[in-house]
Amino acid sequence: MRALSLFAAILFASGAAASEPIKIGIQKLEGQAPIYIAEEKGYFRDQGLDAEIVFFDAAQPIAVGIVSGGLDFAVAGFGAGFYNLAGQGELRIIAAYIREAPSFQATAYVISNRAYDAGFTTLKDFAGKTVAVMQVGASQHYALGLLTDKYGIDLKGIRVVAVQLGANEASAVVGGQVDAAVVPETYVKDALAAGNAKLIGFVGDETPWQLGAAFTATRTADDKRDRVMRFLAAYKKGVAEYHDAFIGPDERRLDGPTSPDVLAIVAKYMGETPEKAHQAIAYYDREARLDVKDVLHQIAWYKAQGLVKGEVDGATLIDRRYVVPLPGQ
Repeated sequence: MRALSLFAAILFASGAAASEPIKIGIQKLEGQAPIYIAEEKGYFRDQGLDAEIVFFDAAQPIAVGIVSGGLDFAVAGFGAGFYNLAGQGELRIIAAYIREAPSFQATAYVISNRAYDAGFTTLKDFAGKTVAVMQVGASQHYALGLLTDKYGIDLKGIRVVAVQLGANEASAVVGGQVDAAVVPETYVKDALAAGNAKLIGFVGDETPWQLGAAFTATRTADDKRDRVMRFLAAYKKGVAEYHDAFIGPDERRLDGPTSPDVLAIVAKYMGETPEKAHQAIAYYDREARLDVKDVLHQIAWYKAQGLVKGEVDGATLIDRRYVVPLPGQ
């Protein structure tokens, strides 16, 4: 019996020693559910990875963390800061994150009560208004640009105000310091429920696009392929479970039999009720396939706005050793 116990202890110690620590940078959003699922159900551990989830208040610092070496992997939204770092050859996209898609509620168009009462009641009314985003060049800025293109509005005529954090976007709208915000719904659910702001639409219903990606440092993608593949195996398992819980056969919003269990996991990591978590369900491709065409469009758009300097080689940034594109791309 003593020999058996010693053998078990050796096995346990060997397993612990084989566990490779990694740090994953994300924002604390319901749309990060695949990471929560993979951690909660031990999918990272099954791949020999000891994952530490590091939360950030905005996407841009996450990309900086990858380049600096403080993070091993990230799952976050795109933006000018991301593409400027990518232009230095420091980043590689390895899989897809959320796509804005019809019937899903990742990012909202929210109007202050003051502006709404003054007649700002539709998506065609953005001309000449003051609109909050997290940072100039953040993903919300790009979403606003897509909306203005759709409705023939001059983006230059809109005063874009950078308030740094999603919570600050909500506060600016509620306080009437801005007319509107393009903001992840996570940050405005309470304000909307209290009647302190007006919801007039979701980005996914108006201008579907690839909101972000899973990415890593170029040196990791090149030199630590095995680690990248193990991370992706765990991540994609979480993505598939999330997809099956909330997305129907037609790729539109539909709660499946596993949705209560997945919502419970999301609520645990978000520190909220499952009912509140249910209000911000985002879209994932089941295989985490990337909308390559939109990523290339984003690069061109940011350059046209003068927000990305120098050249960004999209073909290199999108690492085809790992990325699976959408069909036809």
